[in-house]
Amino acid sequence: MTFDDALDDFSRLHRIFSFHLGVAVGLSWLTTLYAACYAPWVRNIRAILDPANGLDHIESTVSYLFVMPALLTLAWVSLVFGREVIRRSQTLPSVAMEFAVAALVAFGVFYLSIDRAVAALYAGL
Repeated sequence: MTFDDALDDFSRLHRIFSFHLGVAVGLSWLTTLYAACYAPWVRNIRAILDPANGLDHIESTVSYLFVMPALLTLAWVSLVFGREVIRRSQTLPSVAMEFAVAALVAFGVFYLSIDRAVAALYAGL
């Protein structure tokens, strides 16, 4: 019996999901920090990115770039340190379904983070 066989489904999926979310957090921060070096530091970056619709919603460069990576980091830290709380609070009938839903949400936040960083990077170039 290997180490992977000795673990239950939750432990195996938790370990895989934690690793991949950690990689996503690292990539998100690297992309955001790279974009922050070239992005224009303004009070309203939305007006630069979309001049037609950017005046109705004011968002600074700091909040535009760093909210999504910070949210991913918070999710990753709570996933790693709240393992037993997550294990006890199962709401869907299958553990695999819960991790699949969590992966979809995490991928959405990761995509928004990268999309915002690339948009800010293009605005700075």
